[in-house]
Amino acid sequence: MCGIVGMVGQRPVAPLLMESLRRLEYRGYDSAGIATLHHGAIDRRRASGKLVNLETVLAARPLPGLCGIGHTRWATHGAPTETNAHPHGTARVAVVHNGIIENYAELRAELTEAGQVFTTETDTETVAQLMDFHLGQGMTAIEAASRAFARLQGAFALALIFAGHPDLLIATRRGAPLAIGYGEGEMFVGSDALAIAPLTQRLAYLEDGDWAVVRREGVTFHDVSGRIVARDMRHTAYSGASFGRGNFRHFMEKELFEHPAVIGDTLHRLIDPGRRAIALPPLDLDFARISRITLAACGSAFYAGLVGKYWFEALARLPVDADVASEFRYRMPPLAENGLGLLVSQSGETADTLAALQALREAGQRVLSVVNVPESSMARASDLMLETIAGPEIGVASTKAFTAQLTVLACLAIAAGRVRGTLSRDQEAALTAALLEVPGRAGEVLDRHGEITRIAARIAEARDVLYLGRGTGFPIALEGALKLKEISYIHAEGYAAGEMKHGPIALIDAAVPVIAIVPSGPLFEKTASNLQEAAARGGRLIVFTDADGAPRLARIATETIVLPKVDPFVAPILHAIAVQLLAYHVAVLKGTDVDQPRNLAKSVTVE
Repeated sequence: MCGIVGMVGQRPVAPLLMESLRRLEYRGYDSAGIATLHHGAIDRRRASGKLVNLETVLAARPLPGLCGIGHTRWATHGAPTETNAHPHGTARVAVVHNGIIENYAELRAELTEAGQVFTTETDTETVAQLMDFHLGQGMTAIEAASRAFARLQGAFALALIFAGHPDLLIATRRGAPLAIGYGEGEMFVGSDALAIAPLTQRLAYLEDGDWAVVRREGVTFHDVSGRIVARDMRHTAYSGASFGRGNFRHFMEKELFEHPAVIGDTLHRLIDPGRRAIALPPLDLDFARISRITLAACGSAFYAGLVGKYWFEALARLPVDADVASEFRYRMPPLAENGLGLLVSQSGETADTLAALQALREAGQRVLSVVNVPESSMARASDLMLETIAGPEIGVASTKAFTAQLTVLACLAIAAGRVRGTLSRDQEAALTAALLEVPGRAGEVLDRHGEITRIAARIAEARDVLYLGRGTGFPIALEGALKLKEISYIHAEGYAAGEMKHGPIALIDAAVPVIAIVPSGPLFEKTASNLQEAAARGGRLIVFTDADGAPRLARIATETIVLPKVDPFVAPILHAIAVQLLAYHVAVLKGTDVDQPRNLAKSVTVE
């Protein structure tokens, strides 16, 4: 969602704010702006569209000043225009905002009656006008902020600067993430560590409801009641070097080619290769006592969770309920005693998944989160956490984080099977050995990119595409369809192959490519039979299989991509890379914005 940065220090901040905003582009945005203090007065520059438009404005009208805030906006209330772009403000105060002010209409009506004049359609301007109203009554900036924050309802993060206060920045968060960075004679605010990584690696995170008074020499934290509190400083591993895309055309392409290293790094944390055994970090978790897992996630993370559901149930005989997080808390399911909540997220800041976490905790479930950001809200609020070692993922469409999530879930399922007595030591060793092969085999999948590029030309012409798979191949079909929709804007649907004749078969003709996930293994023959039905109706079959499956599908497949032969247990990880690579090449051929597809945000921090 929207990205926030703020700085107060001893050097001009506008160029630093611009660089930080570039690092927040991955979150998705449709306008941007910066405000600074110069000679005590607030000045701002804004532009709709990409950051290059804001850069053009700043080149023509530079912004001096040693204190400022910046923003990339993903429109919610009000169209993505320059007028609605952040920062919003008055002569007294300017604000940037991530999230939604739920009671903005009520506040707007109250403030309008009190004489405040609104100029935009946004909920954010309500914050600025509320602050301005309190400042006009003679309150100090800190008093006005404290009073205003108490009136706001919703999930949000805010950063504010004040006219006449060149050494003051105030920030708060409720439901949306915000970090404070420590420099030497300067301080920083950012939506995440990546935003300010080139400036500092020393961070503190605001807890929910906190607000912070930031000056160039330090910060004072207040909790939701206004009491001064301490928040731990920690070091982030992110750096300026982790941000570049090197010689790759897009961040997504770079991240696709990082699959082998990411999977290997994640396995390194979770496996004892000498013993061919799972070696999880210390967790206060006894799988033998768990009666049921309740899994919740959003988007690609949910599809990773669905693969994990198959693994937990097959290997550990542990039942799993899986919900998209946005539905979970409204379904209000009865939860088992001794149940475990399992959440999966790249950012650890997804609003719906955080809401599911809260619902699980209220229902008495222990919560284990699989996340890529160990400092995230989700990681900090969970009882237990396992990190996916994916590093920063800048492309909006998740790639390497997805296979890292699959890797962690695979290790967890094996560990659960060992503890529950459903896997023998020999079976654990065999499955662990299969996982250890995956990084090398992932590199072999990426070596097929030339073949996949050629097939992408066929897909780029289509208006509709059908993805099919069975077993763990079904969630990979869902992931493939999602990736194609996200970055190429081609309508695609993923189905369990056995469900095709219960409706989707009506869609099949020569104009609808059918992409099939068909690794050899126990479900191969069943899937091949379903594909025969599609071929009989003129379907153009594009098949991802292995050397054992390819000859058996040659008669019906229009195109075949032969992936490395691996244990069926780990096949979904390799097939995930293949379908992501196909979506990438289709999007490149269509000329879409691969890294920042329209209407999408990397981290959805509002419900």
